[in-house]
Amino acid sequence: MLERELYELLEGTEDAAFSVSEEGEIFSWNAAAEKLFGYHAKEALHKTCYELLEGHGALGTEVCKAHGDIWHCATKEMRQSNFDLQVKIRSGQRIWVNISNLVYRNPTSGKTLIVHFARDITAQKQREEMLQKITEAARQLTELAGDTGHPAPVSPLSEHEIGILRLFAQGKNSAEIARQMGITLQTLRNHLHHINQKLRTHNRLEAVTHALQRKLI
Repeated sequence: MLERELYELLEGTEDAAFSVSEEGEIFSWNAAAEKLFGYHAKEALHKTCYELLEGHGALGTEVCKAHGDIWHCATKEMRQSNFDLQVKIRSGQRIWVNISNLVYRNPTSGKTLIVHFARDITAQKQREEMLQKITEAARQLTELAGDTGHPAPVSPLSEHEIGILRLFAQGKNSAEIARQMGITLQTLRNHLHHINQKLRTHNRLEAVTHALQRKLI
């Protein structure tokens, strides 16, 4: 496939898609990228993705840079299926996107590009942040009030179930937990169902709060 054909193919994708060189220079920018990031293609092309988007990871570290970890992992086919990135859009607002990669190698010129596919996950990140705040508030209330007298679980939680609740208490979402634990989302939902049965709760927030109050996690 020629680069021109690649760019035409990316125009038809629903995800924001843009391709970058090893130096981070942007070589293609589809219509969905224009809509998500606010930059017209003529504003984005031949700029570097790190100067345009100012991408930072979860810990605030600079991620979008030439010859960086993303390029190294993608081109060396190391395990990094997707990652979350906070970027600056044209309005100046910073949003969260989930990025997945596709490596393109031109068999004629030997040129290598990485295609980034981006999806807006700002609302998801805001929900996770709210859950963290609620969880921390529940933890503090528990420390102040002591034992609340809630009934003990019908049966003890397994170490696996406790591990799942700990990860939810840290603000991780279902996809991250399933990936970290090496299970499917359906298996994770099954574990949550069993946890709620044992704790006599109705959802994951109740389960986490109850587990904190009972000092199970």
